[in-house]
Amino acid sequence: MGTGLSKDADGSSHGNEGEENPDHAGGQLYVSLKMENYRLKAELVPHVYGSVPLVGSWDSSKALSMEPESASMWELSFVVPSNHETLGFKFLLKPKYSNSPCVVEEGPNRLLTGGTLQGESRLALFKNGDVTVEFRVFIKADRVSPFDLAASWRVYQENLQPSTVRGIPDVSINSVPMAGIENGSPARLELDLEHYVVPAPSTSANSAFVYAANNTENPRFSNVDCPGNASYSFKDSGVSADQPTTIKEMEVVIPDPSKVYSGSGMVESKSVGTFSSLEKQDGHRGLFVDRGVGSPRVVKSSSSSGFSFDLKLDTETKNSMPAAAGAVAAAAVADQMLGPKEDRHLAIVLVGLPARGKTFTAAKLTRYLRWLGHDTKHFNVGKYRRLKHGANQSADFFRADNPEGMEARNEVAALAMDDMIAWMQEGGQVGIFDATNSTRKRRNMLMKMAEGKCKLQIIFLETLCNDEHIIERNIRLKIQQSPDYAEQPDFEAGLQDFKSRLANYEKVYEPVEEGSYIKMIDMVSGHGGQIQVNNISGYLPGRIVFFLVNTHLTPRPILLTRHGESRDNVRGRIGGDTVLSDAGEIYAKKLADFVEKRLKSEKAASIWTSTLQRTIITASPIIGFPKIQWRALDEINAGVCDGMTYEEIKKNMPEEYEARRKDKLRYRYPRGESYLDVIQRLEPVIIELERQRAPVVVISHQAVLRALYAYFADRPLKEIPHIEVPLHTIIEIQMGVTGVQEKRYKLMD
Repeated sequence: MGTGLSKDADGSSHGNEGEENPDHAGGQLYVSLKMENYRLKAELVPHVYGSVPLVGSWDSSKALSMEPESASMWELSFVVPSNHETLGFKFLLKPKYSNSPCVVEEGPNRLLTGGTLQGESRLALFKNGDVTVEFRVFIKADRVSPFDLAASWRVYQENLQPSTVRGIPDVSINSVPMAGIENGSPARLELDLEHYVVPAPSTSANSAFVYAANNTENPRFSNVDCPGNASYSFKDSGVSADQPTTIKEMEVVIPDPSKVYSGSGMVESKSVGTFSSLEKQDGHRGLFVDRGVGSPRVVKSSSSSGFSFDLKLDTETKNSMPAAAGAVAAAAVADQMLGPKEDRHLAIVLVGLPARGKTFTAAKLTRYLRWLGHDTKHFNVGKYRRLKHGANQSADFFRADNPEGMEARNEVAALAMDDMIAWMQEGGQVGIFDATNSTRKRRNMLMKMAEGKCKLQIIFLETLCNDEHIIERNIRLKIQQSPDYAEQPDFEAGLQDFKSRLANYEKVYEPVEEGSYIKMIDMVSGHGGQIQVNNISGYLPGRIVFFLVNTHLTPRPILLTRHGESRDNVRGRIGGDTVLSDAGEIYAKKLADFVEKRLKSEKAASIWTSTLQRTIITASPIIGFPKIQWRALDEINAGVCDGMTYEEIKKNMPEEYEARRKDKLRYRYPRGESYLDVIQRLEPVIIELERQRAPVVVISHQAVLRALYAYFADRPLKEIPHIEVPLHTIIEIQMGVTGVQEKRYKLMD
């Protein structure tokens, strides 16, 4: 599901009226250059040459050939960031069968900025002696939503034919298990999994479980006396507790996965009142970019009050693929919210009763935003309280009629808010403020503190849970893990104290009805739920909503492994698409044995590979599970360096070698990718991994797995190019209610 903005050569836009210029928006620009001439002789082939990031050289001998689309049309397409540097290029004609000089088009260089071609662009004129050849030129740039792939990769066969970009499908699915295998667990397996366990790297942030609140920001105060609460009065001047509630604009119902295909297979996202971006295109078809990924169409309903998503999945698809409706609905919401990146700071203020998953949600959101490159910090008020007033506070400390306790709790909340604002004034982008914030007075205090401070936008994120079983489980985990009960030897006594604390909060709890907010209702169960959003707009808030729709607490493992050793690995050559070496073939068999034993009871598990043959061959011995090929999992594109050794790059391209050595994270291979580019294309994979409720085995490549592992392990971006992901080793990421934990298995030396 894309935002659908496209620009033709004259700069006119098509799609959503009122859409902002994509120069400042997110995602990538999918640029298509086309030339048309009905009389061109076959021996002249249209080419393109120019500056970074298209070609990287004005040497006509290195020009890129345009591909014939029809007898009269040639096309060249490429992807660049929407905020790319100005791209200069020209068309030229090269003789196909001779060494005659090429013919460069007349006129000045063409300049492309943000998908818009500057100046006149309809014609390209070529003079070859006394002969003038004229071409019609078509240039189109589509802004591709980062959620395109996540929302649409499941749509299969009868819906839309998956297209290919340069002959490579975005995603292809082979969901038919091999005949004669029951549950993927052949009796021949005698593999002792524990025999292969190796220690995880000591730098891993999640090598052992750590209580999530302990990983949050440390207070700036030390042992000095903290200011009282007098500066943070509960007077409602400026931000009234009785202000009219803004219209609830949108509600997204996330279906129970076990029931999502019942009935007509339709999922509806309801809207109450108005939704500004839809108002501008009343009655307009929902926006859609067909990149051949297979996105279902989003159609505005006749009632003008909602969207419906028609998946039209056949019987085979229903049985073989997990539910996609939740992701599709979420993508529509996110795409409609995507706007220009604002020059402002964002505070996500958690709201909710204890044991509702606030800290878990805050930690996951922090990890996601950091991985995307947003400077994000998690401020946990409970940590401030424990450092300021000690951890051994009884339930009486949390009574609303305890003035000393109320003053102390408001004091530490104000201190945490002060720290967050000070950090933002120093350049921080997204602060996540983690506390119960259970009354309107407390929330008004926070909004009052934020007034006039560093263009700060506050969004309340309320977590609601009505499942008593989940609440009881969370309470018990809290007693086991929270520092508040570390010195309580009697589990039952701690349990009763916490339930008394919870009852104190329930007496005064006021649901969020003011300001901008996101409500997560029964989302943690993993069995459906509901997201309500009010007064939410903008690029980053839209991404956050989309992420939250796809998160849950269902425990499941994710297995990450590189393909078996390839012949290019043996030769030390980067990129390529060679088959496996003998050692790689052995690893593929060992991996199959490992997976089939480790996941023998997991009928819903799946195997994900890239579209390169070395991962597909590695996965081929694994039987009994559907296999899904993602183009997003392909190795980093080494561009003109593909197939070279690093020694050859150092010798022949010393400037490139040195640039890469100095900054591996940002370095982009000529006509290739950087690690930051890889992260951007992996975001749909991350969303889909978060949404999965069954185990997934990801067989991919070193750079890709470094980026995926960094997300789960919450590693800084600067470390990604240096993360150790050895060959013939499996990294098991265990996701669940206690966060993310890691285990490694080395199957071969």
